[in-house]
Amino acid sequence: MSNKIHVSSSPHFNLKCNTTMIMGTVLFALLPEIIMGIVLFRWATLIRILVSVASCVLFEFCFQKMTKQKVVIGNLSACVTGVMMALVSPPTAPVWIFVVGAAVAMIVAKGLFGGIGSNVFNPALTGRAFMFLSFPAAMGASWLTPKTISAVDAISSATTLSAMKAGTFAVEQGTYWQYFIGNRAGCIGETSTLLILISFAFLALAHIIDWRAPVAMVGTVAICSCIAGENVAMALMTGGLMFGATFMVTDYATAPLTKKGRLIFGFGCGLITFLIRRFGGYPEGVMFSILIMNSVAPFLNNLTARKYGYGKKAGRPADAKEVK
Repeated sequence: MSNKIHVSSSPHFNLKCNTTMIMGTVLFALLPEIIMGIVLFRWATLIRILVSVASCVLFEFCFQKMTKQKVVIGNLSACVTGVMMALVSPPTAPVWIFVVGAAVAMIVAKGLFGGIGSNVFNPALTGRAFMFLSFPAAMGASWLTPKTISAVDAISSATTLSAMKAGTFAVEQGTYWQYFIGNRAGCIGETSTLLILISFAFLALAHIIDWRAPVAMVGTVAICSCIAGENVAMALMTGGLMFGATFMVTDYATAPLTKKGRLIFGFGCGLITFLIRRFGGYPEGVMFSILIMNSVAPFLNNLTARKYGYGKKAGRPADAKEVK
């Protein structure tokens, strides 16, 4: 018998749930949004998702091979990044642009920082941000209106958020219901509030995500929109707020570890989202707000972490005896 004692850093928990199981569960939770995107925007949507996933897996595999690291594409994290990057992109985006976004997401945002768990910024959003800033015409100049709304697939240059920002958006009969179920133009996986809420409930009940950051983010946008006199329901159901709150701010690597930190993180994401929507040059601010708060997450960990030996002073038991 060995007398050696191996001490590792906390926390000292041994759970059966591993990275592959977590990522597989997230992919399962994304299935309703994938199916909805295909129903609304036709099979060309599936091609974009498959290209995005295949590109992410390929770039991660090649990077790990070139840098002589252990190949871990089997943990499905690259697949999750690929699916999310496609779902937060317009259905009119050219197929080749997902290859470019995948390279930035897997090499720049993830690989160069040390791989899964070491990245500072959310890889899917980093890839999407590069695509959006480098090719704005391809990523936001036109939006596809589904056939479920019009007789044919119509192309529109205006979004609901841009119309709300300009004060030209009018709520007609049935608008709230249509936006709630997702029968509208938008990014591939961000249209249906109902399906995203179902995914959120599933992930939260399965203990895959924590509710604090999403609720804080959505609640902050709702409160700020109410104070500003905006349509709160439309502010919540348009853009990528619900999708980002469910799948992006809950990322393990780029969100704070503490409960207080997650609340502050979600509040910051919601506040920045509202400010960009209200006063910024872009009609949507979810992507930028999460990336900005990703950079603050390490500070929030240090600020809200429990420091052993410096906690609240314990009260003296009533029957304690003074030691002389």
